[in-house]
Amino acid sequence: MKLSQITEYLDDFLMIPHIPDSSLNGLQVETDCNITKAALAVDATLETFEQAKTKMAELIIVHHGLFWDKVPIRGPLYRRVRYLIENRIGLYAAHLPLDMHSEVGNNAELAKILGIEDARPFLRYKGSLIGLVGEVETMNIHKVARLLGNHIQGDIKIFPLGKREITRVAICSGGGGQDLNQAIETGADLYLTGETSHEAVALARDAEINIMFAGHYATETLGPKALGKHIETTLGLPTVFIEAPTGL
Repeated sequence: MKLSQITEYLDDFLMIPHIPDSSLNGLQVETDCNITKAALAVDATLETFEQAKTKMAELIIVHHGLFWDKVPIRGPLYRRVRYLIENRIGLYAAHLPLDMHSEVGNNAELAKILGIEDARPFLRYKGSLIGLVGEVETMNIHKVARLLGNHIQGDIKIFPLGKREITRVAICSGGGGQDLNQAIETGADLYLTGETSHEAVALARDAEINIMFAGHYATETLGPKALGKHIETTLGLPTVFIEAPTGL
């Protein structure tokens, strides 16, 4: 399949041109190869690239791409770009577009796992609403952790600082600890995010809201995996997910 066919489809499906972001979303590194397999991953690292080459993927689609700000291509960035070019591997990135997508987004996938009904966007970031909040069947924080543990790997940290019975959950994948105030404003009984935050735990204690950290990496594997399945179904292109956890 031609690279242009894939990128044009993804740009439209993920609404790449319409979502402001600090990431340079879309095609970041071109390849002249015909694409027979795409690799999905969280991070654009050498480890990811090497695994993709081993699995014979000519295109890598990541959540965290290479280009965020105006920076010189040197050091680790140079080595990453050089590896892609030398091995004729393309790179496509989707940051906020993959966090907030209603069908294959990281947060949409978290909402499905927890059974959130009528999830609505709530967390404003860079002009977009990327988090979700909604009602769930009554459960405690330990059951929420068990549900998550069935779908993601890693250490889930729970802080039962609010109501024992949880009926409304706010979620934001990745590093959403600094946005706890927005979750509090929704009246949520639990705020679920990825990366741990000392300040968020202190605030949650005073606000009497439960908080859970399920891992920045782990919560952001869900969107790429769902996007890979979508690509296989829609485009008929084989995909593979690359595991390269950071430990956070």
